[in-house]
Amino acid sequence: MIPESDEFSLTFRVFSAQRSVFQFLRHRLVDAHGAQLADLSSSYRILIDNQPASLNQALDAGQKVTVFLPEHQEEVVDTRWKLLWENTELLALYKPHLLPVSRTTRNLYHTLISLVRRETVYDQCQLLHRLDTETAGVILLAKDRAADRKWKPKLNQLMLKKVYHAWVSGEPSWDVHRFECELSEKEGSLIRSQVYVVEPDSADLFKKPKYSKTIFTVLQRKAGYTLIECELCTGRKHQIRAQLAYLGHPILGDKIYAHQGRYYLQRLTEGLSALDYQCLSSPYQRLEAVKVVLSLPDEKVEITTDAYSHL
Repeated sequence: MIPESDEFSLTFRVFSAQRSVFQFLRHRLVDAHGAQLADLSSSYRILIDNQPASLNQALDAGQKVTVFLPEHQEEVVDTRWKLLWENTELLALYKPHLLPVSRTTRNLYHTLISLVRRETVYDQCQLLHRLDTETAGVILLAKDRAADRKWKPKLNQLMLKKVYHAWVSGEPSWDVHRFECELSEKEGSLIRSQVYVVEPDSADLFKKPKYSKTIFTVLQRKAGYTLIECELCTGRKHQIRAQLAYLGHPILGDKIYAHQGRYYLQRLTEGLSALDYQCLSSPYQRLEAVKVVLSLPDEKVEITTDAYSHL
């Protein structure tokens, strides 16, 4: 009997012949679920091309393996990632808003890295860097572990330029602003992950300040909101978000850096209502990585997404 359709399920594409279903699934599931393979098979929760399968059954290229996990639930997220560019070692993908890049407490499998490993031949691909769950845009992956070992130590030289677009509240008095500051986490902060622009008169409260620089350029003004291009000259944690909030123009939907972090803290205890999201002006932070320029041995490659101009 095929399981109920509302059970959580995963579908894996088979790109090359495999000796057995067991070996194919064992390293593609977390340990807790891998240990349940015998029970899942005996209860007809492992299918090959929609037909019940046994664990010792061989697999051919082109088949699809579906696994139902009846006790498992995950947060619903946008899984529509896109391939933007690739060469023999690297992938550049578009990550949607709210899709985590890797495993979280809420999502083990509905993550960017898990989706790419399930849906492409690159089942050993690795993240070269990260984007916040709520941030969308261009992200780089290595196709395998060898490429990861080669390029991750050279990431700063590889990524020659990174440009983001952000919708912010208010209308800046400037059109172009080159902002330099030190950023740091702060002793006693209610939000441990938050970083702050370091104020000289209270420098003793900040942990390991780091220099940061961003070039902000106004692209569009619209009824109290502004679209800003953000070119990173350094790559610090939450750099764009913290700097824009300090300048008085927090990113729409930013739960940490807008409204003094009130909605981030509230979400941890009681969740957010439709009215709360209305106050935030967006269900997610309106920040997107729109351009990356790569410096490769024989060429420079510019990778872009569609213009992020809609409000």
